[in-house]
Amino acid sequence: ILTILGNSAVLATAVKRSSLLKSPELLTVNLAVADIGMALSMYPLAIASAWNHAWLGGDASCVYYALMGFLFGVCSMMTLCAMAVIRFLITNSSKSNSNKITKNTVCILIAFIWLYSLLWAILPLLGWGYYGPEPFGISCTIAWSKFHNSSNGFSFILSMFLLCTVLPALTIVACYLGIAWKVHKAYQEIQNIDRIPNAAKLEKKLTLMAMLISVGFLTSWTPYAAASFWSIFNSSDSLQPVVTLLPCLFAKSSTAYNPFIYYIFSKTFRCEVKKLQCCCGWRVHYFSSDNSAEQPVSTMWSG
Repeated sequence: ILTILGNSAVLATAVKRSSLLKSPELLTVNLAVADIGMALSMYPLAIASAWNHAWLGGDASCVYYALMGFLFGVCSMMTLCAMAVIRFLITNSSKSNSNKITKNTVCILIAFIWLYSLLWAILPLLGWGYYGPEPFGISCTIAWSKFHNSSNGFSFILSMFLLCTVLPALTIVACYLGIAWKVHKAYQEIQNIDRIPNAAKLEKKLTLMAMLISVGFLTSWTPYAAASFWSIFNSSDSLQPVVTLLPCLFAKSSTAYNPFIYYIFSKTFRCEVKKLQCCCGWRVHYFSSDNSAEQPVSTMWSG
């Protein structure tokens, strides 16, 4: 519910302010699409299976569930990686060069992200890797337990970890470390903090927001990745069902974090959410100062 409501608010705000969206903000919209797609395509089936105490639908629904999870998971990871790279390029480029990142360029990048994610998702259907049920039996994913005695499965999971997890994660960390160093050096050159331009303060806020989105995603998926990697080299029976269940639930919660981060950091998004609440008939009281017109540079509400 949190995922659908929060990301629907993000998409509604993006549609309403489409003419004001900057090109990097399209990546935030894409991230919201991936999150809400995961919630709509996967969570109802997982919830029904949990109430049933067993997986529903047989092998066909299991493959569907695992494919959707892999597709949207890789898409989210690669979108966060692209956000980090673009923020790094914008921070370390002059204003004229940063304007070269056009909406068409970002749209092409988003199309590549979806094609890349779809390729990895269908590879197990083509014979490289496998899909199967989770050890606790009420959801499905890549069949990790088959990989410790299968060269086919092992090569797939190793390639997937490197190209869809490790390299994107290292890229995200490296980009934000580079941005942090750049901002630190820039602030050192300005002795009086009152003289820091508003654009620089906004840039710092946007970078911090994008960094928190990435940290939230990586943190929520790390326990699941660790449990999955353990099952590659060890029998899944060596882990208690709750040990495999909790990381899975924690990973799924990653789809609900981002709208709250936007709400905390973006005055524009807060105002739009309050307007949406009023349109839905909810009684919300806020002062007119919250709706004051912002400068064009401050309309950016995403990384």
